[in-house]
Amino acid sequence: MPPAAFVTDDSFDHALALEACARGDRHALQRIYEHESRYLLGVALRIVRNRAAAEDVLHDAFVAIWSKAHSFDAARGAARGWIYSIVRHAALNRVRSSARETALDEPAAAAHEASAAMAAWQEEGDALSRQAQLGRLGQCLEGLEPQRRECLLHAYVDGCSHSEIAARVQAPLGTVKAWIQRGLRALRECMQ
Repeated sequence: MPPAAFVTDDSFDHALALEACARGDRHALQRIYEHESRYLLGVALRIVRNRAAAEDVLHDAFVAIWSKAHSFDAARGAARGWIYSIVRHAALNRVRSSARETALDEPAAAAHEASAAMAAWQEEGDALSRQAQLGRLGQCLEGLEPQRRECLLHAYVDGCSHSEIAARVQAPLGTVKAWIQRGLRALRECMQ
């Protein structure tokens, strides 16, 4: 069982809240903010590495969530994942546009690579081929050892740091890092 700090209220319906935002319901955006902001701030902070910049990213991301809520499509993925991807993209854009060069840690660099790959993938394929690739990704994930799959999902779906994952799976930090690296390598090989 995950530590209490990671337990979320699964009864919150992110998709309904996004639909309400698309209809202009400002209270729905406020409910999303109240439910997710501390986790989203953590995602932004892990990427930009500066509290003030992370708060700016979160603000920009909520503006984007409000203005793009109409583009959310439940057939393409989970609403909560869509919200988190908006924050990740805003944070990565902030890092890219930064005048000074910032060294990214492993999770942030991997998130940056994943974001760039996703953008390229979305530009090059049609909906049918994307659907086939998603099915293939699911098969590749299922083929991974359970520990590697769990660590990858914690890192890229939940946005956890390596140390948070180590606490969740009760494994040494170095082992978790190795599982993530090997899992990513196996996914790349499987997807080719």
